[in-house]
Amino acid sequence: MIRFCAATAAVIFFAGSANALEGSRHFFAAGEVERDVLSIHAATDIDAMKPLILDFQKMAPEIAVEYVEYVTNDLYNDADKACGNGSALGSIYLSSSVDQLVKLANDGCAVPHRSPRTGSVAPWANWRDEVFGFTFEPSVFVYNSNLVPAGDVPRTHVELADLLRRKLDFYRGRIGTYDLRQSGIGYLLAFYDAKQTTTVYGRLLESMSRADAAVRCCNSEVLQQVASGNFYIGYNILGSYAYAEHKRNPQLKIVLPRDYTLILSRGAMIPKNATRGDLGARFLDYLLSPRGQAVAREKAFFFSEKGPLPPDVDGPLTLVQSGIARPIRIGPELLAAQDHAQRERFIADWSNLIIGGGRAMR
Repeated sequence: MIRFCAATAAVIFFAGSANALEGSRHFFAAGEVERDVLSIHAATDIDAMKPLILDFQKMAPEIAVEYVEYVTNDLYNDADKACGNGSALGSIYLSSSVDQLVKLANDGCAVPHRSPRTGSVAPWANWRDEVFGFTFEPSVFVYNSNLVPAGDVPRTHVELADLLRRKLDFYRGRIGTYDLRQSGIGYLLAFYDAKQTTTVYGRLLESMSRADAAVRCCNSEVLQQVASGNFYIGYNILGSYAYAEHKRNPQLKIVLPRDYTLILSRGAMIPKNATRGDLGARFLDYLLSPRGQAVAREKAFFFSEKGPLPPDVDGPLTLVQSGIARPIRIGPELLAAQDHAQRERFIADWSNLIIGGGRAMR
């Protein structure tokens, strides 16, 4: 067990195993007199959420925080099972796979929350006052500038497809992306790629297949492989995680595709039968508050709907005004992505191209 003191005087413990992302359970203790425990179950990296949790504890020093980290599909499966048993995993759920949260809410597993903070959320990021988006995260290309020539850097989906066709041998096995069979966010982004234009998506998928694209479970694994030089380019990576990795490894560069850039708003939901759902609501209001949004922009997720892009990001001055932003609306249309038959068919078609043909995962 590792223990250290943060600037807030909160004490953080990193504890043992949980049924989550390789046992990632973290505990942020409160002050000397601990009265309440907020239990967050999330498919969001702890490094991204830690600044927000610590700032929340400055406002609520009596609240300890349990944080259990999952991959998206595991969170959904565990939350769905708990809902079916008439229980919940904790106080609040956070997930980049907002389609999975919408499915849980549609199945009666959420409780609505209304407050002055929720009233200020953009309509596209609020569904029935049950699922709220609290971030603004573009899906980006990343590349290793030590290995990708400047003239090769793709700035649209078509350019990426053409690059892999022109320089197939050079990029063979060096393109990384999500494994849709494991990653809920990978599936969601691919599903919305296909909705933008089936022709471009099909062309890109075929090019990635020819180039023996390598697949991984999650953002962090692809980013580490690009930063280390094992992969040259990463596709459909969340900009927040990409920028955090860029700050650690400046050779990892970020491109916002100019034809369109999908925008994800990471979702938050208070589950039915939540353990201390009142604390979940309090934390949700913090995430949506100007203070919480400022911390998210400066220390956690880096991108915002109205502000300029972070330094060193290859893209327009602002995403929304440029017209390239394509927000994934939180609402009933996300249920189409969770239709079982359609999901199975989509992943099967993807697998036949990317995994099939005798190639093993790299």
